[in-house]
Amino acid sequence: MKIYLKTEDEIELMRQANQLVGKTLGELARHIKPGVTTLQLDKVADEFIRDHGAVPTFKGFPNPYGGPFPASICTSVNDVVVHGVPNGQTVLKEGDIISIDCGTLLNGFNGDSCYTFCVGEVSDEVRQLLKTTRESLYLGIQQAVAGHHLGDISSAVQDHCEAQGYGIVRELTGHGIGREMHEDPQVPNYGRRGNGVMLKAGMCIAIEPMVTMGDRAVWLDQDRWSVRTRDGKPAAHFEHTIVVRRGQAEILSSFEEIAEEKLY
Repeated sequence: MKIYLKTEDEIELMRQANQLVGKTLGELARHIKPGVTTLQLDKVADEFIRDHGAVPTFKGFPNPYGGPFPASICTSVNDVVVHGVPNGQTVLKEGDIISIDCGTLLNGFNGDSCYTFCVGEVSDEVRQLLKTTRESLYLGIQQAVAGHHLGDISSAVQDHCEAQGYGIVRELTGHGIGREMHEDPQVPNYGRRGNGVMLKAGMCIAIEPMVTMGDRAVWLDQDRWSVRTRDGKPAAHFEHTIVVRRGQAEILSSFEEIAEEKLY
């Protein structure tokens, strides 16, 4: 395992890449409504990222099970947990939720963040899933300080979500991030306090709870990308890229640009 600690200059470049991800998610928020296809959202994101001098990292990303990822963002609707492929046949409808995962490469460094949006009015049950998942992200971030362990982050996420009866996906994790989109270490959303790698100042990681309303079991769709819940119940996914500091983690990505009406 090779974990690269970032210098302050490198962290600043990562902040710029991640702030662009936040702005892209904010731009997408204005287009999320019933009747819009996920392919339309992908085109908005691709143009926005490139207009700001960056490259969408996900496009062409290799897949051990098949061909490279064909789009610029992941659009995961309802029971799709992650890696949903934008297409012209998936039309958003009232009451859906859509997780949009976005990555940018800017000045040699990566940004990565995800937000789960409501399409119009959603049920109270779904709204609570989103609220809990988002809360667990920030509880995990609170543990991402120098001297703690990866398990402290993992346990904070797991404990909060499972206490409310939700499932934590085990097959997918957060990750280190920097010049590469995926670096060491992996950051699971389940684990025990005090276990795992000790966190050091300058580590940059993406923390991303992936939480199911029902059972945590998932399966890989025939497109070889989309990961779905086995029981067909909805899932939520929120992600921030952060840098480990002494005392308090610093969040490099941002949800601030997402329009207020998209918050639950």
